[in-house]
Amino acid sequence: MVNLKRILRTFDFEKTITDMKLKSSLVLFSFIGIAGIALLVNRMHLHSADPNPEKESALIHAILQGLSTLHFQPKNIDDQFSKQVYSLYLKDIDNAKRFFTKADIDQLKGYELKLDDEANAGTFEFFNRSIELLDQSLVKTQAWYRDILAKPLDFSKNENLESDPKKTEWAKDDAELRARWEKWMKYEVISRITDEQEKQGKPDFKGTPKTFEQLESEQRGKVLDTYDKWYKRLMKASRADRLELYLNAITNVFDPHTGYFSPKDKENFDIQMSGKLEGIGARLQSDGEKTSVTEIVTGGPAWKQGVLGVKDVILKVAQGDDEPVDVMGWEIDDVVSKIRGPKGTVVTLTVQKPDGTEKVIKITRDVVLMEEGFAKSLIIKAHDNDPEKIGFIYLPKFYADFTPQGATSCAADVAKEIEKLKAEKVKGIILDLRGNGGGSLRDVVQMSGLFIEEGPIVQVKNRSKTPDIMRDNDNRVQWGGPLVVMVNGFSASASEILAAAMQDYHRAVIVGSTATYGKGTVQRFLDLDNATRDESVKPLGDMKVTIQKFYRITGKTTQLDGVTPDVILPDFYNYIDLGEKENDYPLESTTIPAVAYSQNTYQVADLSKLKAASNARVEKDETFKKVNENAVRLRKQKDQTSFPLEMNKYKMWNKRQDEEAAQYENLFKPIDGFVLENLSADMPQIQADTSRAARNEGWIKDKKKDIQLFETYRIIQDMIKMDALAGKQ
Repeated sequence: MVNLKRILRTFDFEKTITDMKLKSSLVLFSFIGIAGIALLVNRMHLHSADPNPEKESALIHAILQGLSTLHFQPKNIDDQFSKQVYSLYLKDIDNAKRFFTKADIDQLKGYELKLDDEANAGTFEFFNRSIELLDQSLVKTQAWYRDILAKPLDFSKNENLESDPKKTEWAKDDAELRARWEKWMKYEVISRITDEQEKQGKPDFKGTPKTFEQLESEQRGKVLDTYDKWYKRLMKASRADRLELYLNAITNVFDPHTGYFSPKDKENFDIQMSGKLEGIGARLQSDGEKTSVTEIVTGGPAWKQGVLGVKDVILKVAQGDDEPVDVMGWEIDDVVSKIRGPKGTVVTLTVQKPDGTEKVIKITRDVVLMEEGFAKSLIIKAHDNDPEKIGFIYLPKFYADFTPQGATSCAADVAKEIEKLKAEKVKGIILDLRGNGGGSLRDVVQMSGLFIEEGPIVQVKNRSKTPDIMRDNDNRVQWGGPLVVMVNGFSASASEILAAAMQDYHRAVIVGSTATYGKGTVQRFLDLDNATRDESVKPLGDMKVTIQKFYRITGKTTQLDGVTPDVILPDFYNYIDLGEKENDYPLESTTIPAVAYSQNTYQVADLSKLKAASNARVEKDETFKKVNENAVRLRKQKDQTSFPLEMNKYKMWNKRQDEEAAQYENLFKPIDGFVLENLSADMPQIQADTSRAARNEGWIKDKKKDIQLFETYRIIQDMIKMDALAGKQ
């Protein structure tokens, strides 16, 4: 699967700007540096704060041993490696240059060429000094922002905030760093004030308008609360949490998808991959003080028990009839770890209902399937009575359960969806892999085989041997008709394998944005406990190691290059740099010899005609024109990193942003002549539960506005017409 650690900054930026307006949250996330400090925020476990030199030494030695033995392209642990780790670690913990001054960096600079020696010796002098300096800075900078926000801010100065750390140096001293904090706080407050003033100026505003002074005071308080909550989490970060970040700086200089996983992180990864867990089936969220229920998973133990509800606040957790533990103020990961547990065991929750009453609820844990992450299908038609149906399969990830029980397999599920669509007598199938970050290599090979006769799907090569050819050995063809595969810039890894194989066999038309993500590497997990016999230091956790690269059957790679769709459609992200090439230290793009391949099931008849017809429609389509214009706008916004802090200039800048964004509001509307329906076989399950029915209704409603899907539907209609003219069945 795609390791999103290195693209989170970009993704959060884009997700914010696709809301059509640049807001304070954008700058806040940009300054914080999600790929670094936010890891500390989100990985709050109850570990000992005291160093355990024996365990830490065993851990780093196990990691180095695993990297040397298994990694596809191992590095020498030398001064060059040390410099890379040093640079990447500083980027991770203070990407925005928000915490350290040049004096702090000068203290750390002496270690720049020593980290290889420390790693080999199993020592952590540099790491220890870095967290000492970070802790000191957290105390210092918290005092600063509290002091800055304690009194009215001056927005009359003609000054700008530079948000791109690449355009700034480390602050030379505390005075310069504090001055930057003053600018950051001004931006946080001025953006909120302007938002509130805009709301007050709208015709539908209800209430008494507030003066500028009232708004300024109110928004300073809100910014203070936001930062206090953030700092509370930062200051609670344990040594183990921070050590994970340092260890990942070491592994990530080998490549961005090699990384250390604590036991808890590995458990969460397995849940994500399999789409199943053992627990109660409730989604939770935390505001830093209390943990509340946001969703009850349909069919899960809590849903069957029927008492726990959305908006319930978890006050206490007990194992069976044991003494309950107060979890108020706990981090969400720790609350979740108390609630999860083996199938058949009982957890007792004390909750506060929305009306303020308290209730004690006993729930027997069971296997919970996260069905929203599984494959699902729809029927697409031009009108209600249209006999010519097209099948649509949405696959959000290549999930698989590798336990002996093997409860989930996306390949098996897609095969079932195909059979249901065949029963509906569809004329063609669209497989949607947009946003699919990959997953199981086994399943993508099996899934590709559903559409072709037996043959090679992908070549997989480790660092020394000749490539292994992964084949579909089953000559059955579950679907032998027209096929279109949809992709975008977030389609990665296994998604790229399937798209590339279908493209190389001329089996399907690939439709999407300018290119896919470009991850052409294979990882496996290494249990680090196997590297030591010392039981006292276990568990050490796991390391995900890049052991192979995969190649198309043509010998070309998707690494860095991705898959270029046959038909490219306008997309919000078409002009924004995305993908593997934006990561630190990605493996290079290489080529190996091709393998023989052929299939006689279905060949795309005339790709040039399909492409020309689609391009002609897209050029005339006003919505697609707007999408492309907005993509250009988003690129310009991403490139803008300096923001005015003088009130009048900020308002003028903000007004321009609003005016530009307004042109693209409500861009997507239900499309005429685009009917989407559930399959008859799915209706009983959908109608059996109101929450599932509501989610399904929302999904269909969203898809009816999906202009890329509509154009893909028209492309497959063209395929069917061309096949008919050519005499194909």
